[in-house]
Amino acid sequence: MPHELVDVPGPRAVTATHERFRGKVWDVASDEVDLGGGHIVTRDYLRHTGAVVIVALDADGRVYLVRQYRHPVGAECWEPPAGLLDIADEAPVAAAQRELFEEADLTASTWHTLVDYFPSGGGTSEAVRVFLARDLAEVPAEARHTREDEEADMIGAWVNLDDAVAAVLAGHVHASSAAVGLLAAAHARDAGFSTLRPADAPWQRPEETRLTR
Repeated sequence: MPHELVDVPGPRAVTATHERFRGKVWDVASDEVDLGGGHIVTRDYLRHTGAVVIVALDADGRVYLVRQYRHPVGAECWEPPAGLLDIADEAPVAAAQRELFEEADLTASTWHTLVDYFPSGGGTSEAVRVFLARDLAEVPAEARHTREDEEADMIGAWVNLDDAVAAVLAGHVHASSAAVGLLAAAHARDAGFSTLRPADAPWQRPEETRLTR
């Protein structure tokens, strides 16, 4: 009988942890991991707070994307609004609502969990939840958030969802949040949104991501 297609939680015992670096957003750690039978291996990884992504879909089938400079890859990347889970005790959906307000000048009255993913399970503890936000409204100009740093030069655009998916598949858009979020949104739409989960659905999220700055 084939195995059930479900990720199985089960962290291995860590006999020692060495903190290599502590940064603004993430840390670098080296764990001595007991794989069983006395077999100890060293695994270096980024310990990350986790993040939320928001696919904002309007009544005309368009998604709101932002183009933001991403220094590690040296490119201005098109991606959905997103942000870190770096505020203690803030619920993921509340973080998503805050980021949509700050990055897109939008609010939404309908929220669902679209998809969860590990961007690089072999190298970082980061876990990402993608929300689908609908029934959108613009934030009045006088109430909008003042963006800083890389976000100060960020531009936004409404893009037809099918065109956005085509840009991902053509290799024109590379952000993992766009690749995962946009394809998942298109699938959900084509399924009549029957695959959506509640905004507060259970989330298999590594304990390390619950660190806050």
